[in-house]
Amino acid sequence: MKKYFFLFIGVAFFIVACSNDDNQITNPNSTPEPETETVDITSQNFMWQAMNLWYFWQANVNDLADDRFSTNTEYTEFLESYEDPESFFYDTLLFGEDRFSFANEDYSELVSNLSGVSQSNGLEFGLGRIGDTDNVFGFVQYIWPDSDASTKDIQRGEFFTRVNGVQLTVNNYINLLFGDNSSYTLGMATVTNNTISDSDKEVVLNKIENQVEDPILIAETLDVNGTKVAYLMYNRFLSSFNEDLNAAFADFKTQGATELILDMRYNPGGSVNTSRLLASMIYGTNTNEVYIKQRWNDKIQEQLSDDYLTDYFANTTGTSPINTLNLSRVFVIATGDSASASELVMNGLDPYIDVIHIGETTRGKNEFSITLVDDPNNSYIYNSSREGDINAGNSWGLQPLVGRNENSIGFYDYTSGLIPDIELGEDLTNLGVLGDVNEPLLARALQEITGISGKFDFTVEMPAETFTSSRLETRLKDNMYLEKPLQLNK
Repeated sequence: MKKYFFLFIGVAFFIVACSNDDNQITNPNSTPEPETETVDITSQNFMWQAMNLWYFWQANVNDLADDRFSTNTEYTEFLESYEDPESFFYDTLLFGEDRFSFANEDYSELVSNLSGVSQSNGLEFGLGRIGDTDNVFGFVQYIWPDSDASTKDIQRGEFFTRVNGVQLTVNNYINLLFGDNSSYTLGMATVTNNTISDSDKEVVLNKIENQVEDPILIAETLDVNGTKVAYLMYNRFLSSFNEDLNAAFADFKTQGATELILDMRYNPGGSVNTSRLLASMIYGTNTNEVYIKQRWNDKIQEQLSDDYLTDYFANTTGTSPINTLNLSRVFVIATGDSASASELVMNGLDPYIDVIHIGETTRGKNEFSITLVDDPNNSYIYNSSREGDINAGNSWGLQPLVGRNENSIGFYDYTSGLIPDIELGEDLTNLGVLGDVNEPLLARALQEITGISGKFDFTVEMPAETFTSSRLETRLKDNMYLEKPLQLNK
């Protein structure tokens, strides 16, 4: 008999979980228990126990091995040798090739950020080095509508080099731009002959609490030489906007769109289920066709049913019928800032339709994560209905990678990123206006659709090379997370 309980993974507003012990994921191996300790190892014990059960690479980390400790005393002494929980997590428990797992000292902050709620001024930007120095410059990529930045004299394509009069460097940019300060003043800059120079212009920006970004920045249908082309600039996979996304596709259908340009150049990912819904809106609603399959570590994989491990294309959002364009091809704009759920859509659609990738090699994140807290009676899985069951003496939350997604033909190996069919990066001297037919990446996609070369010169004079961006410096980062009932195979 199949049994169910609700697994809260990654978002703060999911349905409650049943806590019946019969419905819990179990650790098939006997795990050690700490004995009387001389220092507080509560956090370290939680981290080890949770990671030993859930971590995708548990078998590859020596210190997480099931036979690592022969006695409870040995286990206790091991935990006591690490006084700082943060360094214990990052330096001891992570697999060397893991680029994405992270911990947060306050799980409530982690959960809030995963739901898309944050403190923000609405400015999204990339950061790059100035020449071979440690000095840093920023450039505006886009601005959230109805944000503080949207009311200020600043727009896409502008540059800045200073915050509160201090030159940005690789050592101070996190503090100055992403610290606890609720406001800051940007010192703007100009670019001439590929040289960045400070200007006198300053822009004061204020962070607003509980800001939620609408991920649908642009949804419009373009008429290009008689062809109706839907253009969707989609900047994060947030399940709270699934109905809005479906409504956008209803508009595309009403306007007679026969082609789609999906712009995910700045989309770092998010909800796996939302990626499934978007793929269905693009391709179709045949619920017998596999979208993706999950692969967990051996401990977890054997406890999950085939039905749970397989995601099919959807015919409903859960509330409304899917509005699908039933396309045989899609043009995707994706860059190095495109990750996780963005790449998942591309990989999941690839066996069924032509996915024409325009831009740059993507980030290469094919693993998903879950949110873990110190609640052993719920298999350490965060559940909003169990706040009173979480150890009050340990506020740490973990967001480790626990599995990867494979498409219907088993392909998953894109940790080096998905390579574009048509390579074209953004040009800092000509970023253009998003959604305008003359914006270079959109223009290149339209050229491919119409077959008309036009007079565009796609030479990139000053490549938009970044080492990070505003989206990757938030707690939401480039996470890809699950949010569906966990179905056990027993």
